[in-house]
Amino acid sequence: MTLSLPASIDATADLLAAHGYVSNRALATVTFLALKLGRPLFLEGEAGTGKTEIAKTLATALGRRLIRLQCYEGLDAASAVADWNFAAQMIAIRASEAAGTADRDALKSELFTEAYLIERPLLQAMRPQPGGAPVLLIDELDRTDEPFEAFLLEALSDFQVTIPELGTIRAPEPPIVILTSNRTREVHDALKRRCLYHWVDYPDFARELAILSARAPEAQNALSQEIVAFVQRLRREDLFKKPGVAETIDWAKCLLALDVIQLSPEVIADTLGALLKYQDDIQKLQGSETRRLLDEARRDLAPA
Repeated sequence: MTLSLPASIDATADLLAAHGYVSNRALATVTFLALKLGRPLFLEGEAGTGKTEIAKTLATALGRRLIRLQCYEGLDAASAVADWNFAAQMIAIRASEAAGTADRDALKSELFTEAYLIERPLLQAMRPQPGGAPVLLIDELDRTDEPFEAFLLEALSDFQVTIPELGTIRAPEPPIVILTSNRTREVHDALKRRCLYHWVDYPDFARELAILSARAPEAQNALSQEIVAFVQRLRREDLFKKPGVAETIDWAKCLLALDVIQLSPEVIADTLGALLKYQDDIQKLQGSETRRLLDEARRDLAPA
């Protein structure tokens, strides 16, 4: 069922919270404006801070189809918009030749029709959807290159794509567009100017605790507080890759699966692979370092 767009910033925050996404005021504001004005929303920040998740949550909350374009190095228009079904075209050519009805001009016009078109995410997002305009997630845009960014300008400016053999296809209703970047490189200003922008930072203690409570409600509050306090302390360390909110949630679920009710240096050492993904970072937390961070985390909780 398609739901109407939220009518205010508070309604946007409530809509997201109702589906397990705890946003701050700034993020709720820019999301509301993107929905209200029909502008793409560009979310930049460290990996694991909830950029991708907001697109998934919006699609679920609004009853829209989620169309995801996962970016990667070498992504081109054919992979993003549409490609021709060459196998089916060859079969049609062979069948026409076998039947002796091969009219080159007629066959050419028949082969390059939508019957032989394989639609990729960008073209799918321009098509009418039963539940209303879809949510188009262009994920990890920084993994692509500048030529692909330039190609996206038409799609994000006019909500249309061009296929040489078919012409320009325009969306009857613009999709809700969310772009994400982990900032492994700078995205060009020309693309950013077509979007509303927000930097998604690591949450503070209160917000991360609320997120964990929403995503792992079975965890006791005392354990959840220890988990969040420890992760917050861990992010202050000189690590190659700091754990994101996604890792906090994963770690909590691992601890629950082990029936842990309180953190200990031994438990932390055994489960660090849920938090840290690089061996050099894990090595830094061996021995007394784990005890030190846990003690500091508990001191942070003491006044609470």
